[in-house]
Amino acid sequence: MGMTMTQKILAAHAGLDYVEAGQLIEADLDMVLANDITGPVAIHEVEKLNKKTVFDKDKIALVPDHFAPNKDIKSAEHCKCVREYAKAHDITNYFEVGQMGIEHALLPETGLIVAGDTCIGADSHTCTYGALGAFSTGVGSTDMGAGMITGKAWFKVPSAIRFVLTGKMKPWVSGKDVILHIIGMIGVDGALYKSMEFTGDGVANLTMDDRFTIANMAIEAGAKNGIFPVDDKTIEYMKEHSTKPYKVYEADEDAVYEETYTIDLSTLEPTVAFPHLPENTKTVKESGEVKIDQVVIGSCTNGRIDDLRAAAAVLKGRKVADGIRAIVIPATQAIYLQAIKEGLVEIFINSGCVVSTPTCGPCLGGHMGILAAGERAVSTTNRNFVGRMGHIESEVYLASPAVAAASAVTGKISEPAELGL
Repeated sequence: MGMTMTQKILAAHAGLDYVEAGQLIEADLDMVLANDITGPVAIHEVEKLNKKTVFDKDKIALVPDHFAPNKDIKSAEHCKCVREYAKAHDITNYFEVGQMGIEHALLPETGLIVAGDTCIGADSHTCTYGALGAFSTGVGSTDMGAGMITGKAWFKVPSAIRFVLTGKMKPWVSGKDVILHIIGMIGVDGALYKSMEFTGDGVANLTMDDRFTIANMAIEAGAKNGIFPVDDKTIEYMKEHSTKPYKVYEADEDAVYEETYTIDLSTLEPTVAFPHLPENTKTVKESGEVKIDQVVIGSCTNGRIDDLRAAAAVLKGRKVADGIRAIVIPATQAIYLQAIKEGLVEIFINSGCVVSTPTCGPCLGGHMGILAAGERAVSTTNRNFVGRMGHIESEVYLASPAVAAASAVTGKISEPAELGL
């Protein structure tokens, strides 16, 4: 009986020739990640163990991104805790404001994650790095803290669901529409503690940014991780961003999958997830007239350069509708700078958007875009739970950057085709 991609990576890092679904293993870690919310919890737990140092100062990343730049005194104290720990233990990959970005965009961009790696992060969207052919998953702060000092983590080997992607997406359809379609199809617990493994000739038609978006939201279907095969685009991305050696793992032909779904990308339409779950999906055409108050374009899901380009292409020469707040947040400093060089920031400002320094901010209802009671937002973020971006009586509609930008122009949920694009 063969192994899936995920199972092969876990077997190799556990020093085993073979693993199977449900097996408990202890695996070596290539990267351990925390931010300014989860990091202090892990640090305080680790300090109770009186461990004098971390397992490898080069294999830990501490990224203050959720409430940074500091929103208030409490967030300042959290960031200070992470900063002082990084300094005390000479942690190489600590990213201060000015160098930092949203963690799940920053780590691939800085080359810290490559194909074949294992990574745990005290943030549920750590599954993003599966886009590179790595095994990455979110864990609790205590497990993350243990990983910092031991370099190991326990896992139950996940079973897998295979998604065979075929064809090519239409204009204005993106990776966000793909993953929203999938979550709408299988539900928020449809892949519970399973590996979502993406294959098929359609993968080659997805950009790396599309893949990051899809892998990022695997957790929204309950998955342990999402993972893509390593192809020429993956290798080109890694060569551009990293000097780390990588290893390609491929699923065996007789690998076991609990289910297989085939998705023709050419049939997909711009899609929106209605409140209050990512599975409540409709195409924009099916959405009816939903008036909104705010648009957010950014986050670890859709704050990359392709996302900003798509939004700018919609907004160019147009104005944000009266009464609409449109907030654009590049995911990293490098993306922000690239957006400036390409004139995207000028387009955003001329259209009436606010452009922010990199931060998770509004995604988790932290800052830079909190919703009041009764307000609605179209957001390129990954969750739309009750109260996710503010008041419990507010509503969040998840969408792609193109749909978010079109909605900012019309003041209601819209797709670019409605603007003649």
